[in-house]
Amino acid sequence: MAGIRAVVFALCALPAVLLIAGLLQGTLGANPVERLLNGTGSWGLRFLIATLAMTPLRWATGARWVVRLRRQIGLWAFFYAAAHFSVFAVFEHGLGLAAIVSDIAQRPFILVGASALLLLLPLALTSTQGWIRRLGRNWKRLHWLIYPAAILGVVHFFWLIKADRWTEPLIYAGILAVLLGWRVVKRLG
Repeated sequence: MAGIRAVVFALCALPAVLLIAGLLQGTLGANPVERLLNGTGSWGLRFLIATLAMTPLRWATGARWVVRLRRQIGLWAFFYAAAHFSVFAVFEHGLGLAAIVSDIAQRPFILVGASALLLLLPLALTSTQGWIRRLGRNWKRLHWLIYPAAILGVVHFFWLIKADRWTEPLIYAGILAVLLGWRVVKRLG
């Protein structure tokens, strides 16, 4: 399992390494901030959906070991979501709190994205074995926050994209609907 975890770690880190290398080499194009925002946001959403896919993957394949990767991939989802917000805060607003708050208040898609990140924060903070023990059954309840966070992430993407470019957010929405729908059917059945 350690070898698989190392491979997953390397694969999850690769987009960040490529974005940082592109930034340092000046190869992110005419608008590197936009490229960083789009890259970190897309990867955050992809890893969030991948996290949600682990349980259905186990149901479909019977491979119980895949759920052991769920927490690691979930932490990467948080990392990319936090990096996405950090790029926004640093490069768009120079860490000016008043400007950040004003932008969040004026643009609903940013409010929805920030809300998703805030829902992911307690999940990342309580992802250790110590927190799992301390919280007991409440740990699972707390980690249900991933569902509204994923929904808000997809909504954030929809509101961000212009109407003629909805293919990608529709794909994410469809995958998320299947993953959440499967859980509902499994729970009711």
